[in-house]
Amino acid sequence: MDLLARISEIGIIPVISLPRLDQALPLAEALLKGGLPCAEVTFRTAAAAEAIAEIRARFPEMLVGAGTVLSTEQAERALEVGAQFLVSPGTNPAVVDYAHSHDAVIFPGVCTPTEIEQAFAHGCEVLKFFPAEQIGGIKLLKALMAPYRQVRFIPTGGIDTSNLRDYLNLSSVVACGGSWMVKPELIAAGDFAEIERLTSEAVALAQRTHEDTDNQTQK
Repeated sequence: MDLLARISEIGIIPVISLPRLDQALPLAEALLKGGLPCAEVTFRTAAAAEAIAEIRARFPEMLVGAGTVLSTEQAERALEVGAQFLVSPGTNPAVVDYAHSHDAVIFPGVCTPTEIEQAFAHGCEVLKFFPAEQIGGIKLLKALMAPYRQVRFIPTGGIDTSNLRDYLNLSSVVACGGSWMVKPELIAAGDFAEIERLTSEAVALAQRTHEDTDNQTQK
């Protein structure tokens, strides 16, 4: 199974900010116990690169990407430590081109038709729709899906259990990014049991959505 197929099957990409390196492995373990073998570790903290390296080494079954990649230097560092995909909040052509020149998967961020066309022109067909809820949510995404039928999206921003299914039900949505199950306050408190519980809840919701979609397709 290729990377995109794995992400689509999982349905959720937890977006994680790790202030301290010692939080990385307990958090990854909580996600795995909750049934979510995926993580996007954002480059918002100094611990990001080492955290990616540690998670990849300890849990090889986990799909680990680097988020908030804003420069070619960050992209280079992320790939050096084993990031399996890159995510950026916007579309920086230099970062996109660097990723592609190193055969790396990147999901650049977009929220307008112009940005979609820019990303598509640079060879990207799966894009981060960000910040999803804040810029118009499902109504805007549906409007963008109409003319850009060859593009697929990973909505991120303001998504939680209250609207996850609505996004996953859209044909052009590969998966949803979110941080509601890995809130900074839970990580800071070391409440990995609650992270596991919230993760299990989110995974169950995504699985039910996929099952409903499959049943509808078979009818």
